[in-house]
Amino acid sequence: MSLKSDFRALVSGRDWRGRSRTPRSAVPYREPSPGLSFPTAWTRSKPARTVRRGLHRGVLKPLVWAQTRPTVEGTEYLDGLTGPVIFAANHASHLDAPLILNTLPKHFAGRVAVGAAADYFFTARWRAVLTTLAFNAFPVERFGGSSKQKQASLAPELLDRGWSLLLFPEASRSQDGWMSPFRIGAAFLAWSRKVPVVPVAMRGTYAAMPRGEWAITRGRPSLVVRYGRPMLPEEGEPARDFNVRVADAVHRLWAEEDLGWYRALRESHAGRIERPAGPQGAPWRRLWEATRPLRPSSRPDRIWS
Repeated sequence: MSLKSDFRALVSGRDWRGRSRTPRSAVPYREPSPGLSFPTAWTRSKPARTVRRGLHRGVLKPLVWAQTRPTVEGTEYLDGLTGPVIFAANHASHLDAPLILNTLPKHFAGRVAVGAAADYFFTARWRAVLTTLAFNAFPVERFGGSSKQKQASLAPELLDRGWSLLLFPEASRSQDGWMSPFRIGAAFLAWSRKVPVVPVAMRGTYAAMPRGEWAITRGRPSLVVRYGRPMLPEEGEPARDFNVRVADAVHRLWAEEDLGWYRALRESHAGRIERPAGPQGAPWRRLWEATRPLRPSSRPDRIWS
């Protein structure tokens, strides 16, 4: 073979011996890490709870509130709520959990455990210790994997012991600020344990700290944490249908920022509010729309919902 033909073989995707090369786009499949078999009971002890309370009151809340402008709505729905509940929220940023934990009423503060991805937060011991201590986190399996990889979920046990849960049914932070479909896990847990679900919508957190960033953007971006009315499965309602209702409630709370409370309520009852999946088109446009600054809240007091 001549030098010219060898060059053509290389350009066409073969090496100098004529064997085909693996394209760069063909990434071999690797099973996600199952995470460590990490104990979390210690983080619910009195000393750990004291440390966590000081961390949130003395560090996390002052830091986040100094760099952002959070608005909290709907906490009146939690006033008469007792017993364990499941807070089901959309997930766009690492800011979501600290914002929710620091805006809950006193009778919930300190009694909420956060579901965290086992394959992300529990793959290194140092990260598992920090996450567990700071957020009372417990591992949640996001992927099927093999039976050897799966860990027994702590969620039912925590509910039985009176702990409320903060779960993100999308199972992962948003890639571009828009919402993904809700998986059935949180709704099924509430359905099987007969505990209420409180829908929570987060707005502005992606623009403030998007995926891949560990610092809040400059300019004190506006954020909204919006709680909805607690929901229970109806008599004879399948868990899958209950999951749809929970997702619809979060979608409506999200839409209040754009439509206003009353219009969002009417549109939801008419079945005209869909999952905020973002505009179709180029990625830059989706990111641009997702990071638009929020308007100042002018919400009147809710009379019904």
